[in-house]
Amino acid sequence: MPDMKYVKRMFGVDLTTLVKAQNTLIPAVVEMCVKEIEKRGVEAEGLYRVAGFHDDVEAIKILFDKDGELTDITEDKYEDLNTITSVLKLYFRLLPIPLITFDIYFKVIDLVRREDIALDAKLNALQHSLAQLPPAHFHTLKYLMAHLHRVTEHQQQNMMNAENLAIVFSPTLLRSPEADPLTSLTAVKYERELIETLVTHQNIIFE
Repeated sequence: MPDMKYVKRMFGVDLTTLVKAQNTLIPAVVEMCVKEIEKRGVEAEGLYRVAGFHDDVEAIKILFDKDGELTDITEDKYEDLNTITSVLKLYFRLLPIPLITFDIYFKVIDLVRREDIALDAKLNALQHSLAQLPPAHFHTLKYLMAHLHRVTEHQQQNMMNAENLAIVFSPTLLRSPEADPLTSLTAVKYERELIETLVTHQNIIFE
């Protein structure tokens, strides 16, 4: 098992490599950000849609890369909650292999596109496809979707339903292995639909 001192950074590092080095199921940065966000409450309007202070986001990223789990992201240090949500989004955006990996990308997108199968059959098929993710990717996705589902339970206050969260998160959680811009353009709709489905039905898909 690689020693943490050989994994110098947290951001931009292969997810499987990082959790092996940290000896955890999910990366510390994800868990720490989610816990901090939920501790402060998920009622803030536009949660995840509003960007945090760029300089603070960069500073936290550097701290995580340097100090790892000792990084202080409490309210005393960073008052603006949007800074913490932005750090979490940045972490996923910088993953060399997206959280929803290239290997299963077309499989899950094709499932979402299909209109000839009932919802329960679709959820079942998605469950099987996502089970093929590497464990680090699967557990982190499961953890994130459970968190985003809790965010939607306060949509009266935060104005962030599953569709809004999907618009924010789909570009950071998956991307097409094909570089063709036209394909990517048509895929956006289905990428959003996929994330919306995962947030809404996370208790069934990740049971």
